[in-house]
Amino acid sequence: MSDTQPNSTTAKGPANGTPVVPPSAAGGLTQATIVKKTAPKSDYKPADVSPQRRVQRSYSVRLWSIRHSRLLEWFYSRFADVFLLLHPLWRGIGYGRVEAPVKFVEKRVKGLMFDCRMCGQCILSSTGMSCPMNCPKQLRNGPCGGVRANGNCEVEPDMPCVWVKAWEGSRNMVKGDAILTVQKPVDQSLRETSAWLRVTAQAAAARAAAKTGASA
Repeated sequence: MSDTQPNSTTAKGPANGTPVVPPSAAGGLTQATIVKKTAPKSDYKPADVSPQRRVQRSYSVRLWSIRHSRLLEWFYSRFADVFLLLHPLWRGIGYGRVEAPVKFVEKRVKGLMFDCRMCGQCILSSTGMSCPMNCPKQLRNGPCGGVRANGNCEVEPDMPCVWVKAWEGSRNMVKGDAILTVQKPVDQSLRETSAWLRVTAQAAAARAAAKTGASA
């Protein structure tokens, strides 16, 4: 009989006290790194999709927006008021007709400031001016369990976690507790549409309904 005995394990680990270390943990690797290393190699490199595109971006402007979330909250509130005042103009021209030029401006302004993905359901005022669509997993209600010790993303190690920054930005805002509101799943049919116009039209309808209710 052989003198060597196989290591038995229990719920607490190996019986002999030697910890079992997963191969990935032993090398300090994450699941995302393992997947990347084992992916088939080829000359094709996607030029405009995550993570290849975003890993090369500078996050300086996005982080500036989060640090100045209170100022942007104030500005956005005034901006929304102006857009609401222009509702008769938008309605006169036709929201469908004005969509293209407004979306053109919105996409570039918000793309620069927040790295906006034009989901059409902007919730920046509820997420500390940190766009949740920048999350590789597109989580709308908080971070995943893979946030790194330095606060960076599990999938994109060079990128600060969107939700860590969202919490930081929300603490500077007057209505920062809005981050605790549970958000609905993304409606994919609204992608590449203007959130500015949609919010304005909804606010105008709510105002009209309130006036009707008051007069009744």
